[in-house]
Amino acid sequence: GSPRLCVSILETYIFTFLTGHVDPREDDLQSAFRETQEEAGLQASQLTLVQGYKKELHYPVRGKPKTVVYWLAEVKNCTEIKLSEEHQALCWLKLEDACKFAEYEDMQAMLKDVHQFLCSKE
Repeated sequence: GSPRLCVSILETYIFTFLTGHVDPREDDLQSAFRETQEEAGLQASQLTLVQGYKKELHYPVRGKPKTVVYWLAEVKNCTEIKLSEEHQALCWLKLEDACKFAEYEDMQAMLKDVHQFLCSKE
């Protein structure tokens, strides 16, 4: 199959993206939790997975197909985020601003989809 990246969408009515490769002996969700801990310092115990949301995006990178898997999780406590050296900055954005920041149309559509999903749960 095609290479897979896992991405966590952490939600406190704002979104952030963390990406990484799936390690051997891990499933996609385990990788997402591991990458969230490695890249943002948040343990799986600090997150509540929002049931019913999972999305995949498919796109080519350097001519090879990539699949990115997204889940939605709520941060239980507004704890300090500790970014890894792979990141330059952290910002909390409203939906409109996040869509401007996410320059790819499929990412913008996914942000809007997440927003609609959350609104439908209220």
